[in-house]
Amino acid sequence: MMPSKEKLRERFLRDPLPRRLGGLAATLGRLSSVARESTDPLNVARLLEEAKYLIEWTAADAQPEIAAELVAIQTQITLWLRAWDKASRVREQRTLLSVQAKYWSDRALDFSGLLET
Repeated sequence: MMPSKEKLRERFLRDPLPRRLGGLAATLGRLSSVARESTDPLNVARLLEEAKYLIEWTAADAQPEIAAELVAIQTQITLWLRAWDKASRVREQRTLLSVQAKYWSDRALDFSGLLET
């Protein structure tokens, strides 16, 4: 279960931008796994919500090109959230979200620069 939004925000914003992007990548990676494997659609919805907030709290501090891509991902996440109740019942839709979330996770990790050191 996602901790309270405000506690999550406080803890998240203590980290430097690369670590926040790494945290976003980790959340999106979990989303990829859970979308593919979970039988509880609420688990996926919680991770979608968490990722949406992490992007909101990160994009403003990122370079403009990265911020633009994060906002585009956030828009797609919002669309998934709206459709998730129905989409969660269709294996192909869960697989599509899983593949998208893996791509988003990889992008966030690239943006973080954490693998370059």
